[in-house]
Amino acid sequence: MTAITEGFPGRGAGILDRERIIAKPGFNRWLVPPAALAIHLCIGMAYGFSVFWLPLTNMLPGETTAACRDMSLLTALFTTECNWRMADLGWIYTLFFVLLGCSAAIWGGWLERVGPRKAGFVSACCWCGGIAIASVGVMTHQLWLMWLGAGVIGGIGLGLGYISPVSTLIKWFPDRRGMATGMAIMGFGGGAMVGSPLAQKLMEFYRSDVSVGVWQTFLTMAAIYLVFMMAGAFGYRIPPAGWRPEGWTPPAAGKSAMITQHHVHLRDAHKTPQFWLIWIVLCMNVSAGIGIIGAASPLLQEIFAGHLIGLPELSFAQLSAQQKLQIAGIAAGFTSLLSLFNIAGRFFWASMSDRIGRKTTYYVFFVLGIVLYASAPSFANMGNQLLFVAAFCVILSMYGGGFSTVPAYLADIFGTQFVGAIHGRLLTAWATAGILGPVVVNYIRQYRIDQGYQGAEAYSFTIYVLCGLLVVGLIANALVRPLDPKWFMKPEELAAIQARSENAEAQVRHGSFGIDRGRLDLPALLAWIAVGIPALWGVWFTLVKTAALF
Repeated sequence: MTAITEGFPGRGAGILDRERIIAKPGFNRWLVPPAALAIHLCIGMAYGFSVFWLPLTNMLPGETTAACRDMSLLTALFTTECNWRMADLGWIYTLFFVLLGCSAAIWGGWLERVGPRKAGFVSACCWCGGIAIASVGVMTHQLWLMWLGAGVIGGIGLGLGYISPVSTLIKWFPDRRGMATGMAIMGFGGGAMVGSPLAQKLMEFYRSDVSVGVWQTFLTMAAIYLVFMMAGAFGYRIPPAGWRPEGWTPPAAGKSAMITQHHVHLRDAHKTPQFWLIWIVLCMNVSAGIGIIGAASPLLQEIFAGHLIGLPELSFAQLSAQQKLQIAGIAAGFTSLLSLFNIAGRFFWASMSDRIGRKTTYYVFFVLGIVLYASAPSFANMGNQLLFVAAFCVILSMYGGGFSTVPAYLADIFGTQFVGAIHGRLLTAWATAGILGPVVVNYIRQYRIDQGYQGAEAYSFTIYVLCGLLVVGLIANALVRPLDPKWFMKPEELAAIQARSENAEAQVRHGSFGIDRGRLDLPALLAWIAVGIPALWGVWFTLVKTAALF
């Protein structure tokens, strides 16, 4: 990386450095969202990894022996003679979000110093390199390599890629903060919508008598993602200090007690009860949703089985290999449909929170979520695919909405000066949820199956446990109150911090610096087409496969 960042003109700044990405006069701010989407649509495939679980559990031929069924997790990490269990693979999904939250918290301050381009570059190397290492793990049947590659190294790439555009887009769109927050992370919610069908088609293409096609799919997707993520990283620009959209002035102070006009220092935010209450709110909302996303594909296949292909009398175990392949394709459509609602919810609920308030929005998430989760087992027992799928689509829209609403919730409570870094620290709640959610779903499911339960009965108890998590979040949200004034920075301290953070040469006060407020010129149109085509393909595939569900 040193070689890349050295040897360029302009005060010694390298091509990845923050000084090189300050926008010049004539720059169109609508070029930044496609750059963010290019990265987030790639790393968002973390949500779609469940499409690999069933193929990976059937890599080795023959019946599962008692020794393989009862092997320890440590044995599973190194065995070459036993098929992996879904619970063993599910830890990769857990590692994704543990490392995402931890890396966002650890390197959030570094990102603010070096800028989004360098963070996006490192994210691309980690995410794509991690998937490539995971492919070696599949080839050699070494689960520990998959954990290290996709889970650990890839998870670090997720964290850096996830937070790279958030504060940047908020700075570019101060006049549309809610929309900017949704744009910043919408691609992450939609990554599985594109990646799941792509992975399914690649596995079908590479499948043979001696391979399920997963390692080849990993390598192909890593190469594709590397191209898109590098394009996104080098497309990032940041506004000059003090820049404002032409014709826009900050709104007058609001009347809501829940929205402060002051600012809390990063060193003090975690000392307040409000930080930890919002931490619990996010953790519970994410835990309930992330557990279902991680098992979305096998959940639908095992609950509805033959119903999906017009053979309601057949359970999952009674299906032939060809029939299982058919319902796997339908389940990939279900995963993509959830991703579609995940991404749509990020816009809808973030915009709604501007009208009804962040706290009220989270009340809706928890109350409605409890009702829908509690109803899901009944829908499954009725064999009603429409109601079952609709319930989880709404749940996933609120899951995505929770992510897009929480940065604004933090800005309301703690002010905007350090909101990016505070948000990074809050994402440790996501890391915790990355353990809690999948563990609850995978291990309770496995326990129920070991007790002889099948289909909907294997998941019903798990869903009621998720309802309990939402009740905890509901209580925490009710306890959030405005901050005590003692936590706010003094005006002179705030002024000193802002003065140190400004680049004197790039500073512009209360002006547009010749930067467009927003016109769809040719470069912006081409950038949106580049990310729009894969997204639209994902939407089309989702709608086609969704029709098979009904």
